Amino acid sequence: MENEVDNKFFTKTFFWMFLGLIGTAIVAAYTYYSGLWVNIIFSGSLPIVAIAELIAVIVFGLLFRKMSPTVAGIVYFIYAFLNGVTLSTVFALYELNSIVLIFIATAAVFGVLAFIGYKTNKDLTNWRTILYTILIIGIIASLVNLFMNNPMLDLGLTWLILFIFFGITIYDMNKLKMLSQDPELNPEKLYIYGALELYLDFINIFLRLLRLFAKIKD
Repeated sequence: MENEVDNKFFTKTFFWMFLGLIGTAIVAAYTYYSGLWVNIIFSGSLPIVAIAELIAVIVFGLLFRKMSPTVAGIVYFIYAFLNGVTLSTVFALYELNSIVLIFIATAAVFGVLAFIGYKTNKDLTNWRTILYTILIIGIIASLVNLFMNNPMLDLGLTWLILFIFFGITIYDMNKLKMLSQDPELNPEKLYIYGALELYLDFINIFLRLLRLFAKIKD
């Protein structure tokens, strides 16, 4: 019975995650190929979009338990669509073949990590503090390096953050498996919460792999 609950929960969770990724990809492609991304960048609107994304994530995180499943789903897709706008710049930086190949590679790596997290029976709660502490340090160091412009440090930090998100993906899958067995949580909203968690992990792994392996346009 427990396995049936897990299977149903993760089927819906990955379906929502897939819808979010598809929505992001469609918006990103449209924003780039329509030329809208140029207007957004030169009008100075990109930071506004990024701030709106951040607000959507914060609202989702703080008010998730009070939201109805419908509202939670709407906020999730607002974030996914806004992220598509910011990720449209990926099409300007990298060749399309590289983007597609890296996306497929990300899906393969993500699948392996998710499987490991799902099959791990040990409670990985103690991973959270370690992973997120190192992640915050890595992000701060990356921001500092924007001014230092050290290519070797940038490469090292990209690899570091990539491996941190490998660990976070395993942790999130393990956490979601535990949450799916809590009868007090609304399963309809939990699908969406899980989808957003895994969506963010997937996107972050994808972006790091792009920086490391994608072919930049001439």
